[in-house]
Amino acid sequence: VQLQASGGGSVHPGGSLKLSCATSGFTLDHYAIAWFRQAPGKEREGVSCIRGRDSSTIYVDSVKGRFTISRGNAKNTIYLQMDRLTPEDTAICYCAKTWGFCERSWSALAHEDWGQGTQVTVSS
Repeated sequence: VQLQASGGGSVHPGGSLKLSCATSGFTLDHYAIAWFRQAPGKEREGVSCIRGRDSSTIYVDSVKGRFTISRGNAKNTIYLQMDRLTPEDTAICYCAKTWGFCERSWSALAHEDWGQGTQVTVSS
């Protein structure tokens, strides 16, 4: 089982990035994939999640209208399109899976197989 996040980088405020989470070794339809992020000195927080079976999605309030999570045509990759980025979005971003439905409590303990994070830096 593997989840690998990629696509991070450095952008100016207002810019965009598209993160990818490549998955393998399990049936994605049985799980939900969530994006989390951890800013320096802060706790890890959930950002967005997509349910594999029906691609239903949820977002944390701070990213609604700016971030879009989706499942790729190849079906084994989850994307996070991040638009209108602000310095407050600076963090290491991770993807992880949880069984069945998206975990609305955003509990990190409910997720497993955390991939290696990818750094997102927003600065002027």
